[in-house]
Amino acid sequence: MSQYQNDIAAFETLIGTKQGTWNAINPEYAARMKAQNRFKTGLDIAKYTAAIMRKDMEEYDADCSQYTQSLGCWHGFVGQQKLISIKKHFNSTNKRYLYLSGWMVAALRSEFGPLPDQSMHEKTSVPALIEELYTFLRQADTRELGDLFRQLDSAREAGKDTAEIQAKIDSFETHVVPIIADIDAGFGNEEATYLLAKKMIEAGACCIQIENQVSDAKQCGHQDGKVTVPHEDFLAKINAVRYAFLELGVDDGVIVARTDSLGAGLTQKIPVSTSAGDLASQYNAYLATTPINGVEDLIEGDMVLKQGSELVKPVRLPNGLFRFKDNTGFDRVVLDCITSLQNGADLLWIETEKPHVGQIAAMVNAIREVVPNAKLVYNNSPSFNWTLNFRQQVFDIWKEEGRDVSAYTREDLMQAKYDETELAAVADEKVRTFQADAAREAGIFHHLITLPTYHTAALSTDDLAQGYFGEEGMLAYVRGVQRREIRGGLACVKHQAMAGSNIGDDHKEYFSGDQALKAAGKDNTMNQFG
Repeated sequence: MSQYQNDIAAFETLIGTKQGTWNAINPEYAARMKAQNRFKTGLDIAKYTAAIMRKDMEEYDADCSQYTQSLGCWHGFVGQQKLISIKKHFNSTNKRYLYLSGWMVAALRSEFGPLPDQSMHEKTSVPALIEELYTFLRQADTRELGDLFRQLDSAREAGKDTAEIQAKIDSFETHVVPIIADIDAGFGNEEATYLLAKKMIEAGACCIQIENQVSDAKQCGHQDGKVTVPHEDFLAKINAVRYAFLELGVDDGVIVARTDSLGAGLTQKIPVSTSAGDLASQYNAYLATTPINGVEDLIEGDMVLKQGSELVKPVRLPNGLFRFKDNTGFDRVVLDCITSLQNGADLLWIETEKPHVGQIAAMVNAIREVVPNAKLVYNNSPSFNWTLNFRQQVFDIWKEEGRDVSAYTREDLMQAKYDETELAAVADEKVRTFQADAAREAGIFHHLITLPTYHTAALSTDDLAQGYFGEEGMLAYVRGVQRREIRGGLACVKHQAMAGSNIGDDHKEYFSGDQALKAAGKDNTMNQFG
């Protein structure tokens, strides 16, 4: 017997114990409402989705073609439509996640208005968006199951076999999937990180991504001026997130440790070394320094470090920050990643300046010499000019191979005149296979695009505005939006139903029976869409 049938029987038994006072309650209706509300709390979601991520990580370790993907979503509706589309096109949400981008929270969800990605937005807006995303995904479950229940009733009324519909109800796959949630640099010290992590987990996050930048000097990973913290400071925040997971009973919660060291040339703090070769000593070894021969080489306020048998002065900028040696980013990234994995992190995030499989693989291979199962979450960032980057990569490969590239100018390969060339076609194929290639060759378990829906909203709005306010008028909407929705089978064309009108009608009927005043009658214009 299915869970649905078990619930009906259980409610029948319960109602029977109430001496007739609950006779207005239909056991099947109650079972339906229970099925439509599988997840009662955010913690239920976090525990359920953490298990999914752990399973997916194991499957990737066994077969690197089994990588996972997500798109960043800045509103619950956007996340909902993404998962509805995935189920429609692929019949399963398997290995598809959600990503919550701190960049998009700052740019789109702050009460201050649009902000840069510098942790200036309200920290509470992060767990609020997690809760909103899962509210919309749970509503998607309710809507789709409601449609199946109505089909079941119609088949019964027509005397048709209901086995196929019942099977769809029994095997229903939820729209609720794991979310990788960006906590930036923790919005403060380790206690602040712990408190915010708890709120995020309580809202449903099974996976929290934290970066090694200074919290109050946080910069977007693709901008200049990034300042990292010593390993001890970062590990304290990883510990804080783990404690938050454990306190709330999400024992297999996932932590993504992100390093910005490849592009960060500054540190705010010089850690105290207590023994030769410890983490503080390794961190300080990358500092840019000048040798000191005596006190005459020092000025007021200078700091002196002993490194091995030498005394050196770290290079300090007028703002008090210390500079790292040039060309140490690779080694600092490797050390950051190994240290994080050895101290409680589960996955890595290496922020790079370009999408280059070889560059990523070189760092991952170095990390895997120490931690063999190291794997990445990777940002397929819109901050990269993907077209230009991959055309230049192909240009460089061809030139190295001795091919004639005289028809191309490397610096101008973004130009539209190259769009139909062989080089452009080869580059596009490399873009198409980038995720599979990087999963296979560079240890990338999860591919995400941080802020794609920021750009799709802007692009689709621009298309509509150009036509609607121009000569096309209403045809711009009809041809460019509504007709495409109808032809593509988008459920959202029935926007009243998507917003919950049918759900409300069902409930009114459950509660009021024949007296229910419902919205889905013959005069509902939504009926025009079949």
